[in-house]
Amino acid sequence: MRKNLDYGLLHAMTAFVRVVDAGSFTAASELMELTTAQVSRLVSELENRLQTKLLQRTTRRMALTSAGERYVSQCRTILELVDEAEGEASGARIQPTGRLRVLCMASFGDRYVVPIVAKYCAMYPAVTVEYSASQYVPDLLAEGVDVSVYLAQRLPDSSVVAQRLGAVHGVLCAAPAYLKRHGSPKTWQELADHACLRLVNPSTTPHWELTDGKMTHSMQPAGPLVGDHPEAVLHAACSGLGIALLPVFSVLDRIRSGELVQVLPQWRSPDVGVYVLMPSRKFLEAKTRAWIDLLKAELPPALEHDAMQIRQDEKPKRRRPRPASSAR
Repeated sequence: MRKNLDYGLLHAMTAFVRVVDAGSFTAASELMELTTAQVSRLVSELENRLQTKLLQRTTRRMALTSAGERYVSQCRTILELVDEAEGEASGARIQPTGRLRVLCMASFGDRYVVPIVAKYCAMYPAVTVEYSASQYVPDLLAEGVDVSVYLAQRLPDSSVVAQRLGAVHGVLCAAPAYLKRHGSPKTWQELADHACLRLVNPSTTPHWELTDGKMTHSMQPAGPLVGDHPEAVLHAACSGLGIALLPVFSVLDRIRSGELVQVLPQWRSPDVGVYVLMPSRKFLEAKTRAWIDLLKAELPPALEHDAMQIRQDEKPKRRRPRPASSAR
């Protein structure tokens, strides 16, 4: 494919410079792996294009004309610039350089992706990372995004390339103050009697789907707040406004601190896939490949760590037996 691009004006310029440097058409043809007639024709076509004689040729010697002397110098400059441009472009596939645009869903990114960005910047100082957050599926090509990290149960039909890196799920939780006032539901059906705080965005559904690993139930919650950002719903839950179904990464720290407690811990949302999206796999630049490799190395273990932490918190706390009093 590369050779097809070589034929044309630049190819003729190259032939002309090689003839001058090698001192003959025969020597230039050997360097270019062409016949002497082909090299001679390239130079003749270049002269016809310019309507200027570049070389004075006899059977014994060859010499540049005054126009040829000026033109060969300009050809060298042009060909050096072409080599430099090609080297820089192809080098981008070897060494991470330039600007990397990364897009991620906000709360998920704050917990998992931002620390990886910092590590990436330290590893590849020749790359400038532009990080931004959005809750919605990006148009990677239109927005000039190199890589997006997106959460979804099902990806919409798209021309982008997607790789699944893991999954997250949601848990039911509420502030102790809310449960003290309204009581804790004993079954998922009793959630209908409570104020429910809903997270609704492209990665979630307006209704709640709950599974215990064997059965899955769907319900339509009602309550005082619907938000498209986990932080808004989380704040409302911590304030005691109701029961929320939120992803583990949003609530884990609050549960461990006691600000929130799990409700119906045997029930959770189905898994939501964590995907890395990119416009294409073809000619992937080194900066993008390095970023995706780092995501693959760092993100799945972090997701699994938090999933294990929440599973430990789901286990009922056993009271330690009181020591038997010694007989007096």
